[in-house]
Amino acid sequence: MTVPGVRRTQPQAKSPHGFALSTVLLLCTTHVFASTTRLTGTTLNDAYYAMYNLNFDTAHQLIQQYMTAHPEDPLGPASDAAAYLFTEFDRLGVLDIELFADDNRFESRQRPAIDPALKKGFFDRIAQSERLADAALQHNARDANAYYCKAVTSGMQADWASLIDRHEYGAYRFSELASKYAKQALAINPTLYDANLAVGIENYMLSLKPAPIRWILGMAGAGTNKSEGVRLLKLTAEQGHYLAPFARLMLAVGELRDGRVEQGKAILIGLSQEFPQNTLYQRQIARLH
Repeated sequence: MTVPGVRRTQPQAKSPHGFALSTVLLLCTTHVFASTTRLTGTTLNDAYYAMYNLNFDTAHQLIQQYMTAHPEDPLGPASDAAAYLFTEFDRLGVLDIELFADDNRFESRQRPAIDPALKKGFFDRIAQSERLADAALQHNARDANAYYCKAVTSGMQADWASLIDRHEYGAYRFSELASKYAKQALAINPTLYDANLAVGIENYMLSLKPAPIRWILGMAGAGTNKSEGVRLLKLTAEQGHYLAPFARLMLAVGELRDGRVEQGKAILIGLSQEFPQNTLYQRQIARLH
């Protein structure tokens, strides 16, 4: 089936494109995820709600308020880095599902002109978050939040390396770090469901490699189990918090890639209702019939 606005590629092994984009290849369940996200009621919740609505100026303002009130929490600057990252993604059109759903267009895309101010803001916040996380771990080696923040910053650096710098080896190394830190966070606090995203992506992305490479990576401790990767992505979508809407978006893309138009459309409609200012969802819904 051909989806208007989303050209399907021929069924074949596809190469992953870093921490974020590798998730679009998932074989998704036909279950429509109920919205369990509650991104309201606190300063940081409101900031993420603004971010998912593509209101990045408001997100930065709210995160700055959170950072002022919680100067030692690495989640503050990590969240501000996310606002910079997704501002650049939105400016460059990286997050458009049509691009995600077409490997050929991804490979042939023009190298983007990076905004130097956004790049500086992003990497400054990454460095700040990692300093705070390291300081927290010096004080308490079992600080799950610190490990989680290091997973988030590593994952975002993988996103930048793959989707903006187009440096696939660098993206892989950062993805590996993200999975490592996420596992440490989950070992301490299994209810940090958002941390499952990094581990799930590592398993799925590496499962696409040829068997000998999977064996070598497995011997080195990397996760290469595709079904486990799918399970963890679904867990993030269903029980995660800040990253749950992102996981749901990726699942919608997977449905569209596999020709399950109605299932993908239903997820997008749910996201559009939850985040009505996000034109990404609306544009894609309009293309589906």
